[in-house]
Amino acid sequence: MAYRRLGDLLVSSGMIDGEQLNKALELQRGSNKRLGELLIDEKLITEVQLTECLSAQLNVDFIDLTVITVPVELAGFVPRYLAKKYNVVPVKLVRDSLYVAMSDPTDFVAREEIKTASHKKIVPMIATRKATEQTIAALYGNEGTARAIEDMKRAQASVPSEILPVSIATVAGEDESGAASAPTIRFVNSVIQRAVVERASDIHLEPRDGEMVVRMRIDGSMRRMFTVPSELQNTVISRLKIMGNMNISERMTPQDGHVTLNVNGEIFDIRISTIPTVFGEKAVMRLLEKSSSLLTADTIGLRGENLAKYAKLIRSNSGVILLVGPTGSGKSTTLCTIIRELSTEEVNIVTLEDPVEYNIPGVNQCQINEKTGMTFASGLRSILRQDPDIISVGEIRDGETASIAIRAAITGHLVLSTMHTNDAVSAVTRLEDIGVEKYLVSAALRGVISQRLVKKICPSCRTAYKPDAGELELLGMPADADVVFHRGVGCPDCYHTGYHGRSAAFEILVVDSTVRRHIAAGDDADIIKQEAKRNGFKTLRDSCRDLVLAGITTVDEAFKVINSAED
Repeated sequence: MAYRRLGDLLVSSGMIDGEQLNKALELQRGSNKRLGELLIDEKLITEVQLTECLSAQLNVDFIDLTVITVPVELAGFVPRYLAKKYNVVPVKLVRDSLYVAMSDPTDFVAREEIKTASHKKIVPMIATRKATEQTIAALYGNEGTARAIEDMKRAQASVPSEILPVSIATVAGEDESGAASAPTIRFVNSVIQRAVVERASDIHLEPRDGEMVVRMRIDGSMRRMFTVPSELQNTVISRLKIMGNMNISERMTPQDGHVTLNVNGEIFDIRISTIPTVFGEKAVMRLLEKSSSLLTADTIGLRGENLAKYAKLIRSNSGVILLVGPTGSGKSTTLCTIIRELSTEEVNIVTLEDPVEYNIPGVNQCQINEKTGMTFASGLRSILRQDPDIISVGEIRDGETASIAIRAAITGHLVLSTMHTNDAVSAVTRLEDIGVEKYLVSAALRGVISQRLVKKICPSCRTAYKPDAGELELLGMPADADVVFHRGVGCPDCYHTGYHGRSAAFEILVVDSTVRRHIAAGDDADIIKQEAKRNGFKTLRDSCRDLVLAGITTVDEAFKVINSAED
């Protein structure tokens, strides 16, 4: 096969045109980057497209690492340090030939080192850098997990059966150098590290008949990772309970705990929850990154008119701003973003949280502890004696907390809080339902931010298409609208799901004088919503339509939000 330059291949395949190639070659002369890297940086091609062209150029087979399972035993042929150093991963062994996926098959130094380490003939294959990095993390994480499980089995076999549960739990908690504790600790740590690499929000350890299944929630969807023999599940659960400062001897009642860990250089607060099931205790770990440095209005998905309304609301000197939505809709993250933006040396901000999810510099953060009497209501009363300018209440759950918060807002404080309601306007009726007088709600409420999370289309495989009449109708658009929608077709970067990451859809109700009059008059939610719409209020349906038109999410994701918000 005749050698063809990468640029010519990209042009002939229609990925870029001649003008774009010439511009990229000009930029390349002033940098040390390869042409492919530069084109990706300029967003002219994706990494998947580059990999496909390199495969043709170098006559090296492309391998999609996201659709295969690499046997754990192959990790023994390529040491972890070599895999990470050269971004390579072994994928199969055929007699004396080791097939190795590489993001750069032209790296002959890497091939020679792997040949020396494995004592095998090396057959290079090409894969995307992102897929290779993810597979390395998974393979060597699974290798560590498998080794820890085998060590746990051997340690358990050496313990007399009549004292097994107590001994294992005691060793795991009190003597981390013990035979049983070390592999158990390694196993739990490898599971948590894998979750961080995969960007998982939750880890589920679920006892089944004959095994314990480990699943992770990634971008809102559950994904099965691996299994653990059922005879080891009590050991693992005991380790988690010790980490969370829970009672390891109590297995028939639900328990909650938390632990703070440094994982890959990042600090995470991990909430641990256990419940008894018919096959044993199930545990769930929720991972919360403690740093709030990346939280901005832009990163959480605010843009356009919603961003302007958000900026107007948080400039209020007093009143109540509520964030509403179901569990898992990102309310706490948005609340943290607001607090972070408002935190300056000139104001005193005090928060009541259950639990404290993010550490925010310059903010006095208080942890709710109902066992000691530190509830939202009692804590709020105490905060009012601390000369606050801004008060954040993690959640308004009852009429007492709501009344104190409303009265604090009327007396000159800015109060931020969350509630569980279906949409922004429903927050008004919810406050009234739990006992807050209408005149207090109308006087104190400044605005309500309702939100839902939607999956973002994978940028590497996003493709345009013409929507059908049903999709247009769903978004409230005419059947003959001349628009283009997008969706992900699936690629190695997104594990063929078509999605990568999440953003938020918002509706922001600004309580102006007209809306305030309707609230004071006791009008129902539909009347308030219609009046707000006349003054520019955009519903979640409107926000979803904007996200679809902008190519950020799909109609399917928009439908889920619209369906849940308008039930």
